[in-house]
Amino acid sequence: MGSPRWKRLCLLLLIGLAFSIIFYGHYYATDSARSPRTASRLLQVETLELVQAEILQDIRNSNFSAKSIRKWGIATEEPSKGDGSSLLKGKPSLCPQSLKTKVKTDSAFGKQFDFSIPTLIWKRLFTRETWNRLNERNVPYGWRGLPYEVIASAVQLLNDSTNSGLVSQTGSPDGCIRCAVVGNGGILNGSHQGKEIDAHDYVFRLNGAVIKGFEKDVGTKTSFYGFTVNTMKNSLLAYAEYDFTQVPQAKDIRYIFIPSDIRDYLMLKSAILGMPVPEGHDKGDNPQKYFGPEASAGKFRLLHPEFVHYLKERFLKSEIINTEFGKLYMPSTGALMLLTALHACDKVSAYGFITENYKMFSDHYYEREKKPLVFYANHDMLLEANLWRSLHQGGIMKLYQR
Repeated sequence: MGSPRWKRLCLLLLIGLAFSIIFYGHYYATDSARSPRTASRLLQVETLELVQAEILQDIRNSNFSAKSIRKWGIATEEPSKGDGSSLLKGKPSLCPQSLKTKVKTDSAFGKQFDFSIPTLIWKRLFTRETWNRLNERNVPYGWRGLPYEVIASAVQLLNDSTNSGLVSQTGSPDGCIRCAVVGNGGILNGSHQGKEIDAHDYVFRLNGAVIKGFEKDVGTKTSFYGFTVNTMKNSLLAYAEYDFTQVPQAKDIRYIFIPSDIRDYLMLKSAILGMPVPEGHDKGDNPQKYFGPEASAGKFRLLHPEFVHYLKERFLKSEIINTEFGKLYMPSTGALMLLTALHACDKVSAYGFITENYKMFSDHYYEREKKPLVFYANHDMLLEANLWRSLHQGGIMKLYQR
């Protein structure tokens, strides 16, 4: 068997060899960051560092199986203290009337919903497996054709546990997390739903979220503002005449980036670093004018491309995909925000979304003269309307109608 002294010497040699391998891989991985082979080495080194940590009690107590952890490439490590959000999705709700319970008993929606898919992507989920999988899929549902350096440098800045979740237990008597998602539909004009909206634990808003002058109808509270860089900038241009000249800003507001192309990753990185966008369509633009001068990493969330793909495939797979406009198709910002809330909250109410009698109302609630709802080729609003109606009828969510 050998002497104890000889065993200790062998152990020291093995430890020295292991550290040499790690140092060698790290040193050469930084030499040529632009090559695919180097990208793989970088990810291997980072994954090695991450998996050395013990699996969290959060994961052991959740309904995440080992298979699910391997599937999504989740690297486990002790999270820093944040807002109480769990490291991973899938922890059982404390709410006895949670929509998740209703989904499980619904014959149709029980097959559509998959609460194990991570809603957000952040540093701990950026592994070699994640990169390889998403690099095979085009944007907005993947990273094919996008530079590794841009994706990696943006996602790895989301390095706190607060970047991994949207909502946390608020101490409500029944343990239920209540969320309102406020669209911009004309149905809200004169609705007097403001107080009801503000009574929710979290309020999601999106794109041209005009509040001033419509507080009685849409409320004043904003917890999350969701957008793509393209929809945000288009909204600031298109709705400036309705006094939408600034996206919501406040200390407690969090911003949800919806990945649609490279612009979103570049803007996200620049916003966290507090610097102008260095390249691309938005080169020289200053993110501080959108998100405020003190926009640290904790204020931002990034939807996981895999999650957006899942939403499109399971809930919003439109026939537009098979037409000449197929490459343009993407679910609307409102649809993505509402479905995100349905995967994060216990009870969800939707305001300002398309209903069966949409022709009775203007396109947006802040328009001074009635304008018909515009159907663009890149969205399928009627498909979305049918989905909201079905979810409402099934008791999964509440859709405001009049």
